[in-house]
Amino acid sequence: MSLTTLPANQALAQLEGFDAIVDARTPLEHALDHLPGAVNWPSLDDDERVTIGTMYKQVNPFEAKKRGAAMVARNVARHIERELLDAPRSWRPLVYCWRGGNRSGALATILSAIGFQVTLLEGGYKAFRHALLDDLPRQAQRLSYRVVCGPTGSGKTRLLHALRAAGAQVLDLEALANHRSSVLGHIPGVRQPSQKHFDTLIWNALRGMSDQRPVYVESESKKVGNVGVPDALMDAMRTSPCIDLHLPTDERVELLLEDYRFFVTDPEFFCQRLLALNERRGQAQVGEWISQVRGQQTPKVVHSLLTEHYDPMYAQSIGRNFVQYGHALPCELSSRSPEALAQAAQWLMDHEHLMAQAEPSASRLTSLA
Repeated sequence: MSLTTLPANQALAQLEGFDAIVDARTPLEHALDHLPGAVNWPSLDDDERVTIGTMYKQVNPFEAKKRGAAMVARNVARHIERELLDAPRSWRPLVYCWRGGNRSGALATILSAIGFQVTLLEGGYKAFRHALLDDLPRQAQRLSYRVVCGPTGSGKTRLLHALRAAGAQVLDLEALANHRSSVLGHIPGVRQPSQKHFDTLIWNALRGMSDQRPVYVESESKKVGNVGVPDALMDAMRTSPCIDLHLPTDERVELLLEDYRFFVTDPEFFCQRLLALNERRGQAQVGEWISQVRGQQTPKVVHSLLTEHYDPMYAQSIGRNFVQYGHALPCELSSRSPEALAQAAQWLMDHEHLMAQAEPSASRLTSLA
């Protein structure tokens, strides 16, 4: 048998050294959060865990363990038949459950008895979560950031995509959060990750980045939909050099109509989202917007939302929250075209030293076609 244990703080740096990371918890536990790249081989499924837990409390632990052992044995057998009959002897998994106890122990013992080189995560997911939260501030603070600022619809996310395509390091928080970070930013049919999984996704992205090159990130608020950006990352972003991205208002309207297709394809959903603005904009204004949407005047509503709601809020908050915004490098685009964004991305990368210096007199990037 080849079975070893690995402390969680060491596992943070060794995840890529395993052929598989196996989560022995239930599907619900796995969905809430899991180690990066982990596959779910539940020793007990969700219903079985409830059954055994109830028996443990209402009957006695001995009877619960007997019944649980039979369930675990059947489940482990299915996992082996499904996944491992063709696996080589050299296959090396890291196995874990909630606290490194019975569920992962049973799976790890059987796999090691077969002859695989199995490592059991000491303390399980719970210990890994604590180690990740301890390491997350270090990962956030070791990197340098360039914050893409700009009013709603100015193409910040598209610029991040163009920067990534040009070879830059990019942290796309909205993509990780499955949300476009505004009252209207919910993506229909797409669920956000749990806060725990959002933390894990951010940590996993940061640890793979070099501290020798800047990381481009959008000027997010603390909350991205229902999940929060970790404090250490938020603090680092808010003190970093900024890019001030601008796009003509008509182009911004068209960009939003492209990116938020449901504005046009599902007007009633759009109207429901607009109701969230009642407190800030008043029922009369929101009611007028809803009437215009139902009257097929959605572009007019989007223009009004930008100029009367989002732009004033942005103007009030951006300088307060991002301390280097006053020295931001201006980036003015004449269009939302892929060519304009690609040209802007390359220019920014070529002139990164202007942001590093954070000089108010930095050269201006203007009128990209």
